[in-house]
Amino acid sequence: MFAFLDQEVWAIIIRTMIMTLSSTAISTVLGVPLGLWLEQARFPGKTLLVSVNRTLLAAPPVVVGLVVFLLFRRFGLFGALGWMFTMQVMIIAQVIIITPIICSIVHTAAARNGDQIRSFALTMGANQIQTQILLIRELGNEIFFSVVTGFGRAMSEVGAIMIVGGNIRHHTRTMTTTIVLLRNQGEIDQAIFLGAVLMVIAFVVQMTGNFLRKREQRLDENF
Repeated sequence: MFAFLDQEVWAIIIRTMIMTLSSTAISTVLGVPLGLWLEQARFPGKTLLVSVNRTLLAAPPVVVGLVVFLLFRRFGLFGALGWMFTMQVMIIAQVIIITPIICSIVHTAAARNGDQIRSFALTMGANQIQTQILLIRELGNEIFFSVVTGFGRAMSEVGAIMIVGGNIRHHTRTMTTTIVLLRNQGEIDQAIFLGAVLMVIAFVVQMTGNFLRKREQRLDENF
């Protein structure tokens, strides 16, 4: 069984959290505005773009990992950056995987409620910026759900980061890749322990986000 205070275990946990939180934050910055824009924009090919985004929801992570690997390997398009088998390229792979998830959830919610929210804003005399702020606030629960879903997807990712990160000890090894390694080595008890730690972290992060969201709603109601 892992010693819970073992330095290597803590390093793996911290590395996993940095990677997951970073990729989720970047994907939120990209996915939320894109989802809102897709709902409001009118242009030829919009239906195709929405379909492509939804198709990416089902993209196998190993395929995403392979594409990123080809782009960032030594002779790839971005090979000069030297990011192969680093945290940076692992985050990029995760961003590609979870951004369509956040975008799709936000787009669906906006398509369902956007017209009603904008009509209400119009009757209240709100300008365009105020209308957008109101839209984001009213879709807050859906946006929060999209971010939590993206975080969970990033936290559980194995295939893509295994390909681009290489599962290098003390460098790119994460909790999920460690679990796979332990299972292959027959260390089932240690794999179960680390899996339990992973679930606890995911639960704590989700509950913390939920608490902050409810606190914000209470403050809005009191205001």
